[in-house]
Amino acid sequence: MTRVALYARYSSDNQRDASIEDQLRICREKAEREKWTIVSTYKDAGISGASMILRPGIQTLLQDAQRQQFDVVLAEALDRISRDQADVATLFKHLRFAGVPIITLSEGEISELHVGLKGTMNALFLKNLAAKTHRGLRGRVEDGKSGYLSEEGRATDGSAQQPRGS
Repeated sequence: MTRVALYARYSSDNQRDASIEDQLRICREKAEREKWTIVSTYKDAGISGASMILRPGIQTLLQDAQRQQFDVVLAEALDRISRDQADVATLFKHLRFAGVPIITLSEGEISELHVGLKGTMNALFLKNLAAKTHRGLRGRVEDGKSGYLSEEGRATDGSAQQPRGS
């Protein structure tokens, strides 16, 4: 009997809680087809994939893997586990040492090649996302839709504002 742990994550307000349930549903379907026994489910809601350090679900998964609580980790895709190349490599190394492979619905069984290539692709995705987010925020400020007050009580978009406390 293969014991499987499921992992799901969504990162932001642009997604919804149901995203985790959707991910877990399709992972359960895979486990059922493979006749694997689901023994644990780990999830991190509304937490960025840029780093695993502050994600309690992935931290508990790693601890339980080291305690041999399951035989396989199953997730929808490698970027659901992490988009940070160093984190993916570290997790892969720790799970491999514990004898626990990572299998994703998108990539199959994860190897060093996946860690290197997908890790690089995910790192580039994060870099591009940051640039686009910065561009979008700058555009909003320039359009007067958001911004901060300067010390003189002027909005960063140049419009007059009442000084704080007036």
